[in-house]
Amino acid sequence: MSAPLTVAVTGLNATDNPGPGVGVIRSLRHCRDDVRVVGLAYDALEPGVYADGLVSDVFLIPYPSQGIDPLRDRLSYIRERTGFDVIIPTLDAELPGFVELAPELSAQGVGTLLPTREQLDLRCKAKLAALGDKGLPVPASRVLTDVTQLYAIHEVIPFPIVVKGPYYGARVAHTLEEAVAAFYKMVGEWGYPVIVQQFVAGQELCVCAVGDGEGGLVGAVQMRKTVITDKGKGWAGVAIRDPGLSQLTATFMSATRWRGPCELEVIRDADGGYHVLEVNPRFPAWCFLSAGAGMNLPYAVAELAAGRELSPLHDYRVGTMFVRIALDQISDMDAFSRMSTAGEVVRSHGVAR
Repeated sequence: MSAPLTVAVTGLNATDNPGPGVGVIRSLRHCRDDVRVVGLAYDALEPGVYADGLVSDVFLIPYPSQGIDPLRDRLSYIRERTGFDVIIPTLDAELPGFVELAPELSAQGVGTLLPTREQLDLRCKAKLAALGDKGLPVPASRVLTDVTQLYAIHEVIPFPIVVKGPYYGARVAHTLEEAVAAFYKMVGEWGYPVIVQQFVAGQELCVCAVGDGEGGLVGAVQMRKTVITDKGKGWAGVAIRDPGLSQLTATFMSATRWRGPCELEVIRDADGGYHVLEVNPRFPAWCFLSAGAGMNLPYAVAELAAGRELSPLHDYRVGTMFVRIALDQISDMDAFSRMSTAGEVVRSHGVAR
């Protein structure tokens, strides 16, 4: 058996719109109980900081808006303290910074499995339509930088439409008034541009996949949402195997030569047609389903990032379900105080210090 890894993971914000970090960490621990996990948080109140037995140590890192230099310095400090071998970033907004730092991290002995900047740009919401030229079925969309552009949007995309932020957020608008309100909401939360997309009715399907960077697939698990929150997030889902979805995933990997984890969000309409709504450039929050179904994709990424050999993964248990749960975690003010003031909690024998 290979030596245990120390893996740094971001995205510990496990709210009703959860970040992927907790799912990634649970997957790592599901595979091996000797994995050491270093949590990287942006806020002292991110719930994953206080989950019992989740992370060995946890550190605050600077927001992406602060630029690359503070992130570089902070990661250098954290590595001196923890010696992490691999880092798995899990949030859209932080990925450009980690992609830029990947060569420096590699020179320091830290492994990553990330897409290139060109791949990031190709699948971003504002450029998703370009994937249609590569053989992927994508709904009609427009990129808006001014609210007045909405007044003629019905001429190219009929209502209802979906109004999206550049990173997160989506609202269905049936009228111009609803579209204007959604536009300002997205700008207020995420800034410009705002993306307007054709609304497609049908069954919501998702694929959690890992690309090898050469056009091939390391592994993929498909999921059908069975319970959806008012934010459009899957609160429950079941692992499926759909041949059309498999072909769609293979086409995406071949066309983009994607490296690392991603999520394809797809609608299958009443006629059996597929429509790629989004390609998220990181693990989805539901990625623990992959571990539960027998194809542990986060651990595969950790192994590959560490430079270890791994054969492509093919089998997982169709019918495996996940159902999220909301619960109250018990902690103490000492841990919160340490996170708020020192920006770190290092645990020794279960005691925060």
